[in-house]
Amino acid sequence: MIADIIVILILIVIVSFSIKKYIKMKASGKSGCGCGCSSCSSCPSCSSHSLDTKTTKQ
Repeated sequence: MIADIIVILILIVIVSFSIKKYIKMKASGKSGCGCGCSSCSSCPSCSSHSLDTKTTKQ
């Protein structure tokens, strides 16, 4: 029982750090994959790319 609680707490910590890192990357404008949009095959369907094109058209 105690081992289960420890494992669950460790998983919660790992998931929370992952979510925090993802939110920080999105806030700074970086992509989730770590590489640039220039070589990405799914660049047109990327939400950050579509936001960039909307802001440049205005």
